[in-house]
Amino acid sequence: MDLGLDGKVALITGGSRGIGKAIAARFAEAGARVMISSRKAEALEEAADSMEGDVVWFAANAGDRDEAAACVNAAVERLGGLDILVNNAATSPYFGPLMDLDGPRAAKTVQVNQEAVLVWTQLAWRAAMAEGGGSVINMASIGGLSVEPSIGWYNVTKAAVIHLTRHLAVELAPKVRVNALAPGLVKTDLARALWEPSERAIAARLPLRRLGEPDDVAKAALFLASDAASWITGQTLVVDGGAMVNPTGGLSG
Repeated sequence: MDLGLDGKVALITGGSRGIGKAIAARFAEAGARVMISSRKAEALEEAADSMEGDVVWFAANAGDRDEAAACVNAAVERLGGLDILVNNAATSPYFGPLMDLDGPRAAKTVQVNQEAVLVWTQLAWRAAMAEGGGSVINMASIGGLSVEPSIGWYNVTKAAVIHLTRHLAVELAPKVRVNALAPGLVKTDLARALWEPSERAIAARLPLRRLGEPDDVAKAALFLASDAASWITGQTLVVDGGAMVNPTGGLSG
């Protein structure tokens, strides 16, 4: 099975840490030229310097249309095209019941987690993929397939990403494949409030008896981006250590 990405150009949002950084490292290792993006230049530079291969960076707020456009254009100009887009950037500014959710934080979550997926895909399509084809990978969550009361609004946006993935897969076919990944609880900074207080107890409830690491998701992303997945589109691949099949349930990432 060929998981090589030689000659491909990949752009990964939220690429300075966690899952995004792990995906960038895997893609670069597989031969892709990679651009990582997030809001903070210093973190991006540090992440790019820590990876082997051809990795560059561009600072952009995933929820800002103008900055997103500048980033996509920079990827095409600096790296010679754009074959793979990973919509990984996400935010979770609210933790608690939906009845107490305020408007500004609700809007911010939708802007970054849901609307930005469409915006970046539109930009990638117009800049390169409409002509050259490609692969889009959207970061969903098992929370989009289940219910976790404390992060309900975050999960609503991830459910929207799953449906958006299916819709875009039809609309952009046959040139572009669009798939999603739905991680379970992965040990990232974004999910720290969920796993850090009781990691051992949560892991004990999972069939595979451990929480996810960013590289667990990165390896699945590499498969979906590669030619090994050339007949797969519109799908959501769950990467959760068995949480979704466990009768006792699991937490989402």
